[in-house]
Amino acid sequence: MKTVKIFDTTLRDGEQAPSCSMHLDEKIEVALALERLKVDVMEAGFAVISQGDFEAVKTIANTVKNSSVASLARAVKKDIEYAYEALKGAVSPRIHTFIATSPIHMQYKLKMTEDEVLERIKEMVSYAKSFISDIEFSAEDATRSDREFLRKAVYTAIKAGATVVNIPDTVGYTTPYEMYDLIRYLKENVENIDKADISVHCHNDLGMAVANSLAAVRAGATQVECTINGLGERAGNAALEEIVMGLNTRKNVYGAQTRVDTTQIYRTSKLVYNVLGLTPPLNKAIVGVNAFAHEAGIHQHGVMAKRETYEIMTPESIGLPQNKMVFGKHSGKHAIENRLKELGYELNKEEMEKFFARFKALADKKKSINDLDLEALVGHKEKDMLAKGYKLDRFTVNSGNYITTNAVVRLTDGKKLYEEVAIGEGPIDAAYKAIDKIIKAPEHSLDDYAIHSISEGKDALGEVVVRIRCGDEIITGRGLSTDIIEASLLAYINGMNKII
Repeated sequence: MKTVKIFDTTLRDGEQAPSCSMHLDEKIEVALALERLKVDVMEAGFAVISQGDFEAVKTIANTVKNSSVASLARAVKKDIEYAYEALKGAVSPRIHTFIATSPIHMQYKLKMTEDEVLERIKEMVSYAKSFISDIEFSAEDATRSDREFLRKAVYTAIKAGATVVNIPDTVGYTTPYEMYDLIRYLKENVENIDKADISVHCHNDLGMAVANSLAAVRAGATQVECTINGLGERAGNAALEEIVMGLNTRKNVYGAQTRVDTTQIYRTSKLVYNVLGLTPPLNKAIVGVNAFAHEAGIHQHGVMAKRETYEIMTPESIGLPQNKMVFGKHSGKHAIENRLKELGYELNKEEMEKFFARFKALADKKKSINDLDLEALVGHKEKDMLAKGYKLDRFTVNSGNYITTNAVVRLTDGKKLYEEVAIGEGPIDAAYKAIDKIIKAPEHSLDDYAIHSISEGKDALGEVVVRIRCGDEIITGRGLSTDIIEASLLAYINGMNKII
């Protein structure tokens, strides 16, 4: 059985999706989760695009030890040089360079002839190879390229030193049948194809990214490029969790496996959704709320008799918490630390001290704490980047259907206390107006506000996620508390701190 490599591009292509940008500390958090997931390669960014992307690629390259780290680069010297500078501290670096090969892209975007494109591939892959041994070449818009020319492009890239050749369905145009046929064509007609991995990168414009990717694996592809939750430009990319569980569940069909730790899928998916202030659709495959839910009587009866009647995989296989462990204010640090390790979270001594303090504070408000609560506390750990920001000191809200709602909010920056009062249409509106009086941020607006309970019961933790628009950027803020007003304030303060 062959092993298919998983190339995750959540931090590059996924972040390019509208309103899905991440701050550096959030990118590091996601990168470490991807490392725990055991992806073979993670594309950390596009180093030449901005100083922020360069720093993100460099920091991730210097942090991650057990996965290869890649940077995207156009087939131009400057891009390749920036990629190398950002990646040179990595244990296993990869430069991922690309150029378009379809007639429409070459004529209207590149304004280059076929011969010029082939020469550029030869020159730039060789140039990248002079810096790093692991080079991936992508033929952008490959599925709309002339096959004979695509064959020449792939041959040229491998001859110049490419260790991976990527065949992207850049605009989500192809079908599973066509993708299978294309990969077979390249395997049978590119003389040196055995010297490189064949990769695919499928977009989901027609809803077939996962199907196209799996068809490519059947045809002989040895690497699949995907993102957590299928995030990406336009309709997104092939979803990593669907690719991996598809291969894992139907090994008899694909004859392939991955090295991904599937028990990390659920928490990695949840982390990415939380970082971006999003929630999965109820019917999202693998990680959606209803993915393992059964309401129809005949389904419930079948599952109770034998799970396999309606479940082709188990919740445990993707690491879905079962809420079996319950903790309270008398629980010790050692027991909590052991349970966190079982859930897949490794905290250092300093992080554990801070976490346990937050656990004790929650235990004073909530009678019993389960796995979902623990995971929520881990996900809301204080960020170093916000150490100099504002923190909530206290608040008072007066609200009712016969009085004018008002809020008094007091914040601290660690040196001084700031207090303001405001009236509003409701308690959240009033409190946010008071915060705006204290935190002097550039012009902004609240794009979205969402609240949901982490667990069950009247004392459930409430998680609030706000999305704040500042110019062309969307900033996500998160807050967690058994008091939904407090959670709302914490989320807004978190987002405002990121803005300033």
